[in-house]
Parts: sequence; C-alpha cells; structure tokens
Amino acid sequence: MSTSANGIDPAEAPAGDLGGTAATVERALDVLICFVRSDAPDLGVTELAEKLSLSKAAVHRLLTSLRGRGMVEIDEVTHRYRLGPTVLTLSQSYLSRLDVTALAAPELPWLCRATNETVTLSRRAGLTRYYVEQVLPDRDVVRMVSVGVPFPLHIGASSKAFLAHLTAADAETVLAGPLDGPSGRPPLDPDALRAELDQVRTRGWSHSQSERDLGTASVAAPILDYRGEPRAVMSVCGPADRFRPEACAAALLEVTTRLSRKMGHGVIA
Repeated sequence: MSTSANGIDPAEAPAGDLGGTAATVERALDVLICFVRSDAPDLGVTELAEKLSLSKAAVHRLLTSLRGRGMVEIDEVTHRYRLGPTVLTLSQSYLSRLDVTALAAPELPWLCRATNETVTLSRRAGLTRYYVEQVLPDRDVVRMVSVGVPFPLHIGASSKAFLAHLTAADAETVLAGPLDGPSGRPPLDPDALRAELDQVRTRGWSHSQSERDLGTASVAAPILDYRGEPRAVMSVCGPADRFRPEACAAALLEVTTRLSRKMGHGVIA
C-alpha cells in the first residue's frame, strides 16, 4: 500500500485536507492512465490495486468517484471497469482546439531540407483551398507559390489531397462541377477524377505534373484529424525536370503521418 509521509493512505485522506485531496487526484489520474496503457478493454479492482500498490477498498472508492463523473463505467455482469464517455469528450475537446498550422510549422523546414524542394501548407475554405505557408530550398531554381490565393479543389496535388478525404457530400458537390481544366484546357472528366481520388486514398498521397503551371510537379498528403477529415494539406513541389515524386512522397508521408497522429487520427475512434 502507498502512503504519504504522515503514514496516511492518500485515497483515505480527509476531504478537507488539501494535501490529501491533491494526492487523491493524483491517484485517480493514475487509475485512468492504467486504462490507457492496458491492452485489455477493461480492468478489475484487484488488477488496478496491484498495479498501483493500493488497497482494493481505496481503488474501489477512486473508481466510484470516477464513475460518478463518467470517466469510467462498469460492466454490471463482470464487475470490471472500462473508460467512460467523458474521457472521449475531453479528448475531442482537446483535439478540436489544436492549431494545425502551428503544429506543422516546425516540420516544414525539416521536410524542405530532406527533399531539397519547396514545401507548402494549405488550408481549406469551403470548396477552395489556399496556401498559408511555404519554405523554399537554398538552390538557384525553385518553385514558389502564391500564399493566400484561393484555388479550386479539383486541380493540383494539394487540392486533390483535400478532395480525396472530404465527406462524400462535399466531394460530390465539387465533382458535380464545373470542373474547368487549367490554362484553357478542356474540362476534367468527373469519372476519371473519381478514379484518381480512389488512388490517392489508397496510396496516401496525390501527384500532379504541369496541371496548374507548366513545367512544375508536386506531391501532397493530408493531415487528418481524429474524424479522418483533412485539417490541412502539406506538399512538396519543384521543377518537373528534376522532381522525384516517390522519394519526395516518402519523406512527406513520414511528416504527415506524424502530424495526423498528433491531431488524433487513429488514436480515438
């Protein structure tokens, strides 16, 4: 059993004792962390008591308090506990407040150095998207983008990385047209674009060459949140004659996968 310096079990400290209350809060958090770190979907009182070196009575009181706030819930048949709905609410509240632009900012220079090409970050506004950041490599010929200018979601690697991961309703709104081609070229075929978007979702990144601007190439991948929705898109772009799509995509996915996880993608269902 764990005791404080005065020999009192923290979980049994008087309610009016500030030190005891703080210790009890710490023990309650320890209980929650046990659930997070466990591979099992639920835990029993005895297991938790052994993990935390507390008495079963103390653990039961902690679980009762947590249950009252929806942090854990009990299976009435097995009498085992699992995390409750309030934990999910807290997680979603935290994740929804994350600033993806600030989160991605330190990664942009790294990706630029790794690929030796221009790296951009795009955000979406309705059925358009716009660049919010770009980092240029230290070389004579580079690809530069126009920050803050809206672009349609059906042309270019960054746009299609967004479009491939929108909700079905939003994607169909874009695909319903008009799908004007770039630089006066014919309109895009919606069925061909749907097939390309399927490929983007399968491999995780999009590729374009001379779509918006002749002589340029780009790869792009989304930063997904806990709902699987694209909060931003990161791209690597450069002159087409030297651009290496697969190599740049590998480095890009290393970053976007890491950022997506920080945004909660794959962490909570």
